[in-house]
Amino acid sequence: MSGTERTWAAKVLTVSDGVFHGARRDESGAALVTQLTDAGFDVVEHRVSEDGEFPVATALSQMTEGFTGLVVTTGGTGFAPRDQTPEGTRAVIDRDAPGLAEAMRLVSPFGRLSRGVAGVRGTAVVCNTPGSPKGCVEQLGAVLDVIPHALELLAGRRPH
Repeated sequence: MSGTERTWAAKVLTVSDGVFHGARRDESGAALVTQLTDAGFDVVEHRVSEDGEFPVATALSQMTEGFTGLVVTTGGTGFAPRDQTPEGTRAVIDRDAPGLAEAMRLVSPFGRLSRGVAGVRGTAVVCNTPGSPKGCVEQLGAVLDVIPHALELLAGRRPH
């Protein structure tokens, strides 16, 4: 990084009943932490939530409160009945960021099956990614280059 760039904070939320109850390892969350760290973000929190709208909304509310940075979720964006991460995210965000979600879906044919959303809460950007390690890394990679600019705008540091 040059002297004018700053390190942004990031948080990861894994949404998975299996991981929450200890029946599965959190490979997707770990993959996102590695990707974010490699991209120069300071990952300050990584937590796990059960599937469902209320648990996701609760976790995201806590994680974004007073936070300036990126919050990435993995899991719960598909068509299964318990896949309610987008609904939990919509309950928390102040504004949608549809361009981010659209770009994320375009990275692969399976991206079209993602119901993930992206948006803003206060000075945090929230992006939903799928639950597979490959899918979450691919989708976040599609927008990671523009996230610092979005965070600068949210923090009031860059003029339009």
